[in-house]
Amino acid sequence: MALQHHHHHDPTNQGMFSAPHDPETSDDHAIVGPPLQSDEAKVLKSLIYPDDTYTSEGTYWADLPFGKQLAFNAKVDRAEAAKELRSTGYMIKEDPLSPVAWYFKNAVLPGAGLGLEGYVLFSIGNVTPLFAAVWPSCWKNYTVCTKTWVDAISYLEISGIIVGQIIVGFLGDGIGRRWGLIQDAIVMFIGLLMLVASWGTSLNGWVICYAWALFFYGIGVGGEYPMTATAAMENATGSGKVSTKEDRLHRGRKVTMAFLMQGWGQFFNQSLLIVLLLIFHHGSGNPPYSAVAAQWIFRVSFAIPALGTLWLVYYRYYKMPLASKTLNAVKKKARVTGYDVQSLNLTCKHFGGRLIATAGAWYANDVFFYGNKLFQSQFIAVISPGNKSVMTGWLWNLVNVGVSLCGYYLASFLIDNKFIGRKRLQQLGFLMDFVLFVVPGWDYSYYTTKAHIGAFQTMYFLSSFFNQFGPNSTTFLVAAEVYPTPVRATAHGVSAAAGKLGALTAAIVFTYTDIVEKFHFVPWFGLAGMIVTFIFLPDTTGLDLKEQERRFEYIRAGREQEYHGIAVHPHHLSVWERFRGAGKSYNPELDYIDKVKDIREEWTNRQAEKVASDDLIVFDDEYPSEIHEYFVRTSSVPVVQKKNTPLGGGVDSDETGNETGNEKNEKANR
Repeated sequence: MALQHHHHHDPTNQGMFSAPHDPETSDDHAIVGPPLQSDEAKVLKSLIYPDDTYTSEGTYWADLPFGKQLAFNAKVDRAEAAKELRSTGYMIKEDPLSPVAWYFKNAVLPGAGLGLEGYVLFSIGNVTPLFAAVWPSCWKNYTVCTKTWVDAISYLEISGIIVGQIIVGFLGDGIGRRWGLIQDAIVMFIGLLMLVASWGTSLNGWVICYAWALFFYGIGVGGEYPMTATAAMENATGSGKVSTKEDRLHRGRKVTMAFLMQGWGQFFNQSLLIVLLLIFHHGSGNPPYSAVAAQWIFRVSFAIPALGTLWLVYYRYYKMPLASKTLNAVKKKARVTGYDVQSLNLTCKHFGGRLIATAGAWYANDVFFYGNKLFQSQFIAVISPGNKSVMTGWLWNLVNVGVSLCGYYLASFLIDNKFIGRKRLQQLGFLMDFVLFVVPGWDYSYYTTKAHIGAFQTMYFLSSFFNQFGPNSTTFLVAAEVYPTPVRATAHGVSAAAGKLGALTAAIVFTYTDIVEKFHFVPWFGLAGMIVTFIFLPDTTGLDLKEQERRFEYIRAGREQEYHGIAVHPHHLSVWERFRGAGKSYNPELDYIDKVKDIREEWTNRQAEKVASDDLIVFDDEYPSEIHEYFVRTSSVPVVQKKNTPLGGGVDSDETGNETGNEKNEKANR
């Protein structure tokens, strides 16, 4: 889309700006910012033109010709990888186990809730074959138990998750992230106690109790989706006005590292069930299985995560006091208490296409995701005909989970690469799943013969890999990333609920179809997901999250057309948004003028607040020291330095509540 040719005088009177051109033009016509020789430009360069997204001339990476885009981003990625390798080397030299501690803090703890829920939810499917083997009159023949209630186990579980995703998503935006995280853990803990203690005067009574316990537990699980995604993302971003390289280069990795704990939950559950079967079945995995052994296996398997969930309640209550910091800062600026209804209305108006993308793609993905799980029994029946052992199915599932974990980790590794990114990764995953399901469905009898069973097995495992490598990881990330902070949890919860409707669709349809019809039904959701992603999903890879917030502030103020920054760069907009003209206002020259004005205005307001609250400190923890010093020299705002207070910016506190540099300085002053 060609851009209008504008000329504006440099606010520093140092010359004319370069005129913007179309992002896809030649090397000699890349869009550049203003000259950087003025004092103002030199001081603000690191803030307005960070070197990981802008060239030394002030050109945004997406405005470069394609070849130079690849070269620029490859250089940035190599430098960042080298820095991380050096840091890892220093850590290992100082303490060989410190990388493990780093991973535990940055991936395991943020994703602990998803790990625990993944353990429990997939345990339901794993223990079902054991129940069917021990109580066939209840779980297979339905002579003792009502088939409706046995089927209701899956339906109530998914329904509980949907309720939690929607309700906790709204409450997480209205009350706060920290509250949502704590209540999720409490609900899941109580739900696990109900599962461990589930009983009845008859087998059918126990099934009913078991189903409602899963519904209650599912509410906590549902809330975990929007709360974990928003907390992990906002912790990576911070609540200050200054964006960070960590946000721009590693935001996707930070969120997906938390999400992949769901895969580890599945892995540990399946591993533990195998061990428990050997313990309580006298070292054998072969049938027949006793009712006593089955009771011990499933109750112990639920009791263990109950202990972990109780610890999670403690950790979130006492060690995550700042989980709502970013949300509170945004609400304070907008002068909003409670739920921000205005932001919800504006999001529906301006980002409705994105909701189609995140909800629609998640719906399509969960048909695939749960289709893969539901096909597991048929898959095992084909490769192990005549098998009666629960252990065989569990061992094959363990292999499948291992393959899935490879997909999770590779997605986490590549999701911030600007050439691959969220959108292409999601499209690739959908396309590959479409192919890997449609091929065996085209000639099922051919691929399930003994001579071609290897090909069938390979396609099944690859479908697991590409589902995690693509849409199952990306949908979790983008459903939080493409929306404004005030409604981020709501939008994520609604999108995730749409996904669970896809799971419910799969569960219901598969009840009334045979295996070949299932293979004919599922692939088209991969094709639909790819199309929805292409049309409606913007590519936010490498896009500064705070810049998206800045754009939303303009929208909130009714000045949408006055925003000219990179959040409306055509590269970061969906096909639908470009069609509607959202990218027409992109203009780096005008954006520079606006950014300088916005930054100075925010700094001035901040100083006024400090003076009004008697917090008279000359440094500001939201801006680097050299920028703060420049504003002090060129501003009439009164600032007073506290005795012994160092000049310079601080660092935001992390999610664990550790002291920041500013907190330590204040303690020293006191």
